[in-house]
Amino acid sequence: MNKSTITKRVKDQAYELGFGGIAIAKAEHMEPEARRLENWLNEGRHGEMNYLENYFDKRVDPTKLVPNSKSVISLMYNYYTEAEQSDPEAPKLAMYAYGKDYHKVVKKKLIQLLKWMQDEFGEVAGRCFVDSAPVLERDWAKRSGLGRVGKHTLLINQKKGSYFFLCEIICDLELDYDHPIKDHCGICTRCIEACPKDAKSKEGYLLDGSKCISYLTIELKNEIPTEYTDKMENWMFGCDICQQVCPWNRFSTPHDESKFEPKNGLLDMTKRDWEEITEEAFDTIFAGSAVKRTKFSGLKRNIKFLKD
Repeated sequence: MNKSTITKRVKDQAYELGFGGIAIAKAEHMEPEARRLENWLNEGRHGEMNYLENYFDKRVDPTKLVPNSKSVISLMYNYYTEAEQSDPEAPKLAMYAYGKDYHKVVKKKLIQLLKWMQDEFGEVAGRCFVDSAPVLERDWAKRSGLGRVGKHTLLINQKKGSYFFLCEIICDLELDYDHPIKDHCGICTRCIEACPKDAKSKEGYLLDGSKCISYLTIELKNEIPTEYTDKMENWMFGCDICQQVCPWNRFSTPHDESKFEPKNGLLDMTKRDWEEITEEAFDTIFAGSAVKRTKFSGLKRNIKFLKD
């Protein structure tokens, strides 16, 4: 089979497995991205996320993660749902955290795809990544044309919005490469104006992670600074504000992944239920959930901060 045929078959199989999009870029050193990342880190915009300083060379060069790699296959997996929390006063969960931990769900799909490639095309050396290794997933998705980066710094797919997880297979199989697409944010600044903590620059395309609600409710291990009182918009885990106001998300459609369905009763919990949640209840409700990352103590800290 020639390269184009192999590429088409890989893409067809990805859709067969449930991925919502796939695009491919050449595995190579990322020069402009490396400079941007270095500047961003030097400016301290990563807050307490010191792990982002580690393995810098691997973050900007996939051949150091997968020797002799030729291709970075970027994929997207939809998590959008029209389901909402029933109590408007209840502390809010980001939509991606309603169901099972996406790392495990999507990683399993990636492994299936890589195994299929190895069965179909012989010896293919590769690794699968789902937000768990030094990979600049958004930048690879942008390079491949899977989408383009919006002013809120998230990847936007013009046909499907931004409610999706990104993941990658880096492999030594040479494929046809796709190309970046142009920006379509235009003069829109809704995401910038809607951010209650001014985490985004006035021009957009630059995020101060240390000011982001998602960072404060998940990554920050110390107490939330009092300067953010009344600026959390009632989010206790993550934040969807910039996606909620983005016009491109009118193209979002509900996912069909059963593992992303919220556990029975989760969305019906009231403000009082959350304020009185016990560690035992936390362990039951969020078994196998990404919310486990913040731990019971972290979630209680967030809820208490919102209440106070």
